[in-house]
This record gives sequence, C-alpha cells and structure tokens, in this order.
Amino acid sequence: GASPLTSTKFAGAPWEMGLAETQQTLVLNGLRDQIRVQCDGQMKTGRDITIACLLGAEEFGFATAALVVSGCVMMRKCHQNTCPVGVATQDPELRKRFSGKPEYVMNFCRFLADEVREYMAKLGFRTIDEMVGHAECLETNDAIKFWKARGLDFSNVLARVDVPTDASLRCTTKMRHEVGEVLDRQLLGSARPAIDEGRKLKLDLPIKNTDRATGTMMSGYIAKQHGLKGLPDNTIECRFHGSAGQSFGAFGAHGLTMILEGEANDYLAKGLSGARIIVKPPEGVGFDPAQNIIAGNVLAYGATSGELYIQGRVGERFAIRNSGVLAVVEGIGDHGCEYMTGGRVVVLGETGVNFGAGMSGGIAYIYDPRNAFDGCCNLDMVDLDLLTEESDIKELWGLIENHFRYTASPLAREVLDNWEAAIPSFVKVFPMEYRRVLGRMTREDEAIERPETLNV
Repeated sequence: GASPLTSTKFAGAPWEMGLAETQQTLVLNGLRDQIRVQCDGQMKTGRDITIACLLGAEEFGFATAALVVSGCVMMRKCHQNTCPVGVATQDPELRKRFSGKPEYVMNFCRFLADEVREYMAKLGFRTIDEMVGHAECLETNDAIKFWKARGLDFSNVLARVDVPTDASLRCTTKMRHEVGEVLDRQLLGSARPAIDEGRKLKLDLPIKNTDRATGTMMSGYIAKQHGLKGLPDNTIECRFHGSAGQSFGAFGAHGLTMILEGEANDYLAKGLSGARIIVKPPEGVGFDPAQNIIAGNVLAYGATSGELYIQGRVGERFAIRNSGVLAVVEGIGDHGCEYMTGGRVVVLGETGVNFGAGMSGGIAYIYDPRNAFDGCCNLDMVDLDLLTEESDIKELWGLIENHFRYTASPLAREVLDNWEAAIPSFVKVFPMEYRRVLGRMTREDEAIERPETLNV
C-alpha cells in the first residue's frame, strides 16, 4: 500500500508472463500434477481470474482489491500511522473511522465468482479444474491497435506445450507432508499430561534442520487447554541440541521455555505469544559468538509477548511487526524493527541499514560504541536519544542481566562489568508517534480529577 507508485507500476514483470512460463515448465518436466499454482498481482475482476486459470493457475490472490472493498482509499500512508480511514494505523482515534465489514469482502468474492461462472459458460467449462491450463482458449484481440502493443509477439505466452494427452495440467497428486511424524508430535505426547495438570516438566532432545515449527503444536494445545494466559512461567522447559529448522518456537505460548544449544533457521519465534526462547552456541565453541551468525532472517516476526535471548548475530528483518516481545541479540542485519509497534529490543552490536523503518511503537536500545548507528537508522519516524532517564537505564540493565543469566554471554558480562562506561554508548530509538501518544496520555492522566483519599 505504501510502495512508491513507480515500484507498483514498473517493478517486476506482468503475472501473465511468469504464470505461463511456470505452467509450461512444470508440464514439460512432468511435475505439474504435484504442485498447486497460485497467482496474484493486481487481480481485480472475474476476467483476470479466468485468464489466469486458462494460463495454468488454480488459486488466486487478492490484496489491493480486498483492501479497497474494506474501505481503503489508497492514500499511500500505511507507513506513517496516519491512515484517514483507519485501515493501517495504531492511532485509536483514526481506527474509529474504519467502516469495513467481513460481509463486504464476502460480497466482492461472490461477484467475482459469478463473473467467472459467466465466462466459464461461454467457454464451455463446467468446473475450474476443467479450465486450468487450456491456453488455446486465449487469443490476442486484433481489433485493438494500441501503439504500445503493436509488434508484440504473445505466441510464447499463449502456447500450449506439446506433451502426451494424458499429461496433467493441474495438481492431482496428494502430497505426503508426514505431519504425523514431526518432532512436535513427540513433544506433545510427552508434555500433554503436564499441560493438563499444570505440573513442571523438563525435556532434552536432539533437533535437526528438517524439524520445522518445533513447539508450535504444543503451544496450540496449551492455548486450547488454558487460553491466552497459558501456563505459569517455565512450567515446561524443552532443551534442544543441534540445528533447528524454520519457525522454531513459532507462536510459543506462555509457560513454555525453549532452549536451543546450536543454531536456528529463519522465522524463529514468529508470532511468539508468551514463551521464553533462548538460543546459544554449544558449550566449548572455539569462536566468538558475538561475531558469528547463529540464526537466520525474520525472527520474532509479528510477535506479541514473551522473551527472546540470542547469543550471537542474526540475519535481516529482526523483530519486524513486534508488538510486545522483550528481545536481546548481539547483532542484526538490515531492516531491524521494521513496522514495530511495541515491546523492547536490545542490540548489543551492529544493526545493518534501514533500522526502524515504519516503527511506530516500542523502544530499541542499540549498543553503539563506534558511533556508527546514526547512518544505519531510518529517521523518518524515530528519534535517537541518549540514556538519561533512570527508568530507561534500569530497564536496559535488567534486559542485559537476563540475557547473561540465560546465555552466559561474555559480551553481556563485559557490558555489565563496565556499566557506567557503557551507558553513554547506548542509543535509545524512540518512535515519534509513541512519544506523542505517551505525552497525550500523561496530559489526559493529569487532567483526571481524583479524590484526595481512596477507600480501600
């Protein structure tokens, strides 16, 4: 929504070209029956769906159109927290203006389906499955002599590959995902009695990079049994050794502590919902963890609550859309804390460029002894402050102390041992919108008339 207009109109290639090449390549290689193909990108009408289906798509995605149906007026201010119709904003006054309803999107989808059904009747197809991949039903309109289209050759886009007549043009094979054999099933089986009865449990297991979304099923069961509040802190402690696959600890529920001694792939702590996740190298490693990557990209994405302590550096887009997690890490890549709306993030190392883009809430503390952070931060929506408030200093000390307690990080120990000298090297990243909201809350709080004494 907030992408520059030049990017929206001129970056990338038309979906028709990519879809046609995908379909033809999969069919030629005998793989089309194993894969479902979805297409999206400025699709708005039943005609768009029909063309995409004939070129090989089975599923269709809508974004802009659904937003407009919900009330978006395309002001292109999604990143500024000033959406005038309340779609993309955290401002409670602006959010009151949101007038969208689920029924609007439902009606839009029904109208799309009706229009597609009309095209199907004209073409002689009874179902979407029958229509997928029949590009021979498409042809160019010779009556249109628009100068930009003059001389263009669409034969490769509209071609139907020469394959045996029994070759599948759509997905017909049911994939074996082996969900029943994942590590999470073993965890849930061991932890179910403890979750039901709320008693303490410790587990110690190996993990490998094909073990994805570890802990998510267990967190789902905790939420089912105990709701959002979850279990008491540290009721279930799971210790893993090895290389975790994607989404380790995703949507982790309160009461769950997950300790990984090794390394992790992307999306660790995605949607974290109250759990505590600790990532550290195995004991006795011969390298400096603060100078080495221990986890991948997009960590703590969309996380809402909980704690995350990582002894080492991580990849790009750390804590984007974080709305409540307390996180400590020893270095991150580009785009850190992008669109962050709450929580606290401490970075005891370098950050990469474009830090804090679209950040409208929460606070980040950056350890910057070399004074290099100013050139890495996106200052459109945040201010950079020194640590002068006693409350900030106390909060930062507590987060780093926790980081040392859970990871035994030498870097954290060094900072704590030289605390008075380290304080001037920290930068507080304070979103302007958050500062304004806090100021408004303070003024409103002061204006409230209170009795001189309280009846207890």
